[in-house]
Amino acid sequence: MNDQPTRARAATEEKSGSSRDRSRPPAPEPLPHPVIDNHCHLDIADGPADGWLDTRAALDEAARVNVTRVVQIGYDLVSSRWSVTAAQAHPEIVAGVALHPNEAPKHAAAGDFEEAFAEIEQLATAAGVRAVGETGLDTFRTGEDGRAAQEESFRRHIELAKRLDKTLVIHDRDAHEDVLRVVNEEGAPDRWVMHCFSGDADFARRCLDAGAYLSFAGTVTFKNAPDLREAAAVTPGDRLLVETDAPFLTPMPYRGRPNASYLMPHTLRLLADLRTQDLTELCAAVEANTFAAFGGAW
Repeated sequence: MNDQPTRARAATEEKSGSSRDRSRPPAPEPLPHPVIDNHCHLDIADGPADGWLDTRAALDEAARVNVTRVVQIGYDLVSSRWSVTAAQAHPEIVAGVALHPNEAPKHAAAGDFEEAFAEIEQLATAAGVRAVGETGLDTFRTGEDGRAAQEESFRRHIELAKRLDKTLVIHDRDAHEDVLRVVNEEGAPDRWVMHCFSGDADFARRCLDAGAYLSFAGTVTFKNAPDLREAAAVTPGDRLLVETDAPFLTPMPYRGRPNASYLMPHTLRLLADLRTQDLTELCAAVEANTFAAFGGAW
């Protein structure tokens, strides 16, 4: 996608509220044990502008700090195709494919949802694909006129994940209650991940009771996220995942600057302190959990 760097800048600035310093942050101290970034968008970060890393450089920079593998997540047809190709080209990568909850209503309005979903279904069977996602619900960007199509798409993705025995990766923005309602009505797959978990401790417990893995991004390091830190504190050690959602949601102290997998150590060190847990132990657990959540080692 030729406009990836521009789109990445705009989206990151929107999420962070800052556009002043777009330089790439320095690498942190390496982690004492390998970990996996279970949700990133290497295609969006791909490009030379403003220090954005290309795919090989992003993987190499991550490996230098002991982030040794990534899950590359598709969110539309173009990015899902790209994710499959990347997973087949790089042994460090496995892929997820889906129509994002804000993309599905666009296809429904255009009258080509069935055609688009059929391609996602085909891509989900490709070598290197471990996940169906990111799918889910987003009432922040999709208005009332698109909600029915969004929910129907979510249900279709849940069914696909179960039928193909893939991990379901859920995007939930301002839709906690409806996400759990739909998951409970459809029946959860054996493995499902609440990507970039954004709820409080009570919602965390309810997701955990329903069988979810909870994935925490750089948002847990933000000063205005005490509820999120409480949720991370109550998450059992065998259900905790960590992600970047790169190039978005850069952890403190670099909020607002470009994110990449090599910055995951900031989030992990905060979580270790928060949970009063040895960092090596936490990293080992996150690696094991990510393998379990995505169907085994790769």
